[in-house]
Amino acid sequence: MRLDLTTLNLVLAIEQTRSITRGAEREHLALAAASKRISDLETRLGVQLFERRARGVEPTEACRALVRHIRSLHASLHALESEVVEFARGIKGHLRIAANAGAIAEALPPDLAAFSQAHPQIRISLEDQTSAEVQAAVAEGRADVGVFTTPLLDNRLQTWSYRTGRLAVLVPAKHELVGKTSVSFDDLLEHDLVGLHGGAAAQELMMQEAMARGRTLKARLQVRGFDAIAQLVEAGMGVAVLPDAPARRFAQVFDVHRLVLDETWAQRDYVLGVARQERLPTVVQRFVDALCPAAKEQQAQQASQKADAKPVAKIDPKGGSK
Repeated sequence: MRLDLTTLNLVLAIEQTRSITRGAEREHLALAAASKRISDLETRLGVQLFERRARGVEPTEACRALVRHIRSLHASLHALESEVVEFARGIKGHLRIAANAGAIAEALPPDLAAFSQAHPQIRISLEDQTSAEVQAAVAEGRADVGVFTTPLLDNRLQTWSYRTGRLAVLVPAKHELVGKTSVSFDDLLEHDLVGLHGGAAAQELMMQEAMARGRTLKARLQVRGFDAIAQLVEAGMGVAVLPDAPARRFAQVFDVHRLVLDETWAQRDYVLGVARQERLPTVVQRFVDALCPAAKEQQAQQASQKADAKPVAKIDPKGGSK
């Protein structure tokens, strides 16, 4: 059975837009041609891919399984193109990185600068997303590498330890907590909190910790960006929990005070993740080796274990092997 990329991309477009019409428009196909492609594909596969409804279509379980393979295929094709181009042009390529705000604020900049200096012909793009969004982007092939905080939510990723960081607290200059060197989370629950948007790892962690204590967060404001948080804290809108590195910088720039968050969960582990595959594209492998030196040794050990696990051919006494 031969499956063409145009039809597979059409399936993906319809699954994402929940509409054959919009899917066809996105793939620059006539509606009649798109409908026939889907119908022919369903006939060839022997399954229904979409349930037609009054306001569009809904993907079936068979369609969702097919979409997972299409996304994996896209990731493999990107890796293939990337690696061939690298060999043809000499270590040229494009590295797409997705990272959460904490990793960008605390760890990535100097490492990206060092990598870029060592590989000036590699173009790097960096996108700021939540940890959950980063994992999905890498697993679905929309990013080559992800940097995020644990826990790992997607088993389609292979990860390595990257860095550790800590959460700290910012309070206004005239706040009642000023004068303390450290505070507990229970102390903060008594005050209005300024935090990141929903889905951000630190915000989700605080919500879970509050629930475990039978409390709720007094989330007065939620914004995008640590700089906005610092300005709102300075204005007296509340206190904030954010990574320690930007907290230290803001304490020098704004009229705020930084306090230590005295909780075991205030330490955060950043990991670097890639989609599981037999061989990483050259550019991705170089980046992984640069940021996680232990990854090279770990990959060598895994390769050795696979080689040791291969069955040994049995020798037939009458000659030959089995």
